[in-house]
Amino acid sequence: MLLRMEAKLAGACTPVFTSHPARWAGLLALCSPHIITGVNRLLDFSAAAREMEGYGLLPGRPIAAVVILLQLSAAAMIVSGFCRWIGSLSLCAFTVLATFIAFRFWEMPMGAERFTAMNVFFEHMGLAGGFLLVAWYDLHKWRRGGRDWS
Repeated sequence: MLLRMEAKLAGACTPVFTSHPARWAGLLALCSPHIITGVNRLLDFSAAAREMEGYGLLPGRPIAAVVILLQLSAAAMIVSGFCRWIGSLSLCAFTVLATFIAFRFWEMPMGAERFTAMNVFFEHMGLAGGFLLVAWYDLHKWRRGGRDWS
């Protein structure tokens, strides 16, 4: 009975959620935090450099430039499909590294600030997991001979 219900639901959902627009929207949503922060950093480059320096990353200006370039180019690769797995693994690694630098909740005293930082830390780990799954899917498809960029 449960399997029949699942099959019926899957049959109804498949045409919508396996469509190219659905995949594109999902990839865009996954990349949106990096697109938004990359554009904001680009528009206020001085603040981006100060942000890097605030995390102890010196010199701030060149590091901010590399971060902006990585965020925007990798997101474009993912959404466009061009070498998507490279963009996905790049943003996965970047997200994990940046999260360990910015949200070190384990160093904070108990309280609301620590709770918030811990939640943001694990939300970012989930985002990194999403990028890892995109890379896994594309590399799995590549191994089977499917090399389209759609």
